[in-house]
Amino acid sequence: MTTPTGSRTDGTLYGDGAGFDDTWNTLWDSEVTRTGDGWFAEMRIPFSSLRLQSEGGRVVMGLSAFRYLGRINELDLFPAIRPDWGFWSFDKPSQFQPVAFEGVVQRRPIYVTPYALGGLGQRFDLDDAETSFVRTDDPVTETGADLKVGLTDHLTLDLTLNTDFAQVEADDQQVNLTRFSLFFPEKRRFFLERASIFDVNVGSSNRLFYSRRIGLAEGQAVRLLGGGRVVGRIGAWDVGLLEMQTARFTEGLALEGVLPAENFGVVRLRRRAFNPNSTLGGIATSRVGEDGAYNVVYGLDGDVRLSGYTYVSLLWAQSFDDEAGAPGLFGSARSRAVLERRAYTGFSYKVGVEHAGARWRPDLGFELRQDYWAAGVAGWQGWGPAPGSPFARHRLGGSAKTYFRNGDGSVETVEGEATWEGQLSSGAFFDAGVTVTHDDLLEGFHLSDDAGVLPGAYTFAAGNASLETPRGRGISGALNAAGGAFYDGWRATAGVSPKWVASRFLEISGGYEFNRIAFPDRDQAFTAHVGRVRVQAALNTRLSAAAFVQINSAAEAGIANVRLRYNPREGTDLYLVFNEGFNTDRLGASPALPFTSQRALLAKYTYTFAF
Repeated sequence: MTTPTGSRTDGTLYGDGAGFDDTWNTLWDSEVTRTGDGWFAEMRIPFSSLRLQSEGGRVVMGLSAFRYLGRINELDLFPAIRPDWGFWSFDKPSQFQPVAFEGVVQRRPIYVTPYALGGLGQRFDLDDAETSFVRTDDPVTETGADLKVGLTDHLTLDLTLNTDFAQVEADDQQVNLTRFSLFFPEKRRFFLERASIFDVNVGSSNRLFYSRRIGLAEGQAVRLLGGGRVVGRIGAWDVGLLEMQTARFTEGLALEGVLPAENFGVVRLRRRAFNPNSTLGGIATSRVGEDGAYNVVYGLDGDVRLSGYTYVSLLWAQSFDDEAGAPGLFGSARSRAVLERRAYTGFSYKVGVEHAGARWRPDLGFELRQDYWAAGVAGWQGWGPAPGSPFARHRLGGSAKTYFRNGDGSVETVEGEATWEGQLSSGAFFDAGVTVTHDDLLEGFHLSDDAGVLPGAYTFAAGNASLETPRGRGISGALNAAGGAFYDGWRATAGVSPKWVASRFLEISGGYEFNRIAFPDRDQAFTAHVGRVRVQAALNTRLSAAAFVQINSAAEAGIANVRLRYNPREGTDLYLVFNEGFNTDRLGASPALPFTSQRALLAKYTYTFAF
């Protein structure tokens, strides 16, 4: 994609348009011209960047093109695609126009991208007497390289040595108001490119493979010695192979002991079966430490189109580890079965059951709950655009899901929800809902040092609403609010996310989130504020800068991240990066905390050689 200013974006679609991954990156170029008659764009995309499947110089692909005018929410699309699947219907590859290219000579270049990094890091640690903080300066010099090879027309090998992610933006701060772990999306490009091939549908934010388990520990970076990845297609099979090695990790006050060096492996296979819209596949993951600890998981999955918009999804997975005792077939297993009608307009539904055994442990995955089985049902009635209607699309829905403990079959959680969501003809998005929750807690959990939820059975209800203004205007933003009962107390949440496109050179956005939880009967309360400001500036398509500052009152800390990027041509980058963590409650500890908790100033240069 390109814009009138010449900025470019590339990405990949997966799940027949169910998701869009804008972190994919390949070599291509574009040029934009603006005249009194409008603006004109030309793109140059090498066939070698697309990994096409060629037979005798003939390539058949699905092709689509669209132009979006944000100020009037107009989408001009070829070929015409019905909006039956909601807002993203236009990005559904199964509906694209078949096009054949003749006489295509496919090259498979080799790209070598070395990098050099230098800078200074600073940290502040307690002295031996624990009476003051001492600054330690850590000069940083690193070199490494990435290699990309087209093994076949549609199979790519990536190798990385001394992998570095100094230019990656900091995570968005979150406040945890639940008893479950927080989920943070991956931002490191090496793991994001073609990441959808490793996806296995486990529901919600659960994952059989969660790449942030590699090279990160308790929020700190662990040295990646290197590794490799093969992704693409062999015959009818989609193939994904990943192998990474980390070094032993001994730094970080939050870590207890030493994190051993570890090896991580993933194998993913998937192919079409029964019809063009159905797949069957399998995945295996391994995590092996130098101390002898290991965890291995295998999984089998299927996503089968029965007819029309009706699909069934199936999953069976099992884990094995170094802990003593035989896990048993179901005790170490994860299973899931879902029947659903995937459509936005008309009536759609989803019915499913799932199970996780007491010994199920995916050390390279992500799971919210353990040791349970659950059943759920959901239904929606949706409407598309209609003459004279203020709605471009909208739908009403309801859902209910119950979680049972494996041990005695008792109910752990029941969740019921009624929702209304959609898009207005102006381009604005909205949603509103009411949620009723029953939660039987065998153990309580803490929200802060001053407030928490006690063990017991609770039933409570809350409401929520949000509105996002049209995105194509100079000033836009989103509002959200939620409130109601919360266990034996109450909760109120509000947020605002404004964005101002000041010019084609400057964009300023921000966000503020307020959370207040109180338990009047126990005289406990918890208040959390999260604020963000992001500034993006671009002198032209080659020189850009981004600054991101966050403050989280719950963590009593903030983060500043500033990045300057010079990109003279595809494959060449110079980054100047400044990161600083700071304490917002310095006097809340003894001795008083320093203003800066850690700081780094880095310069990173990469250059791509093509052979």
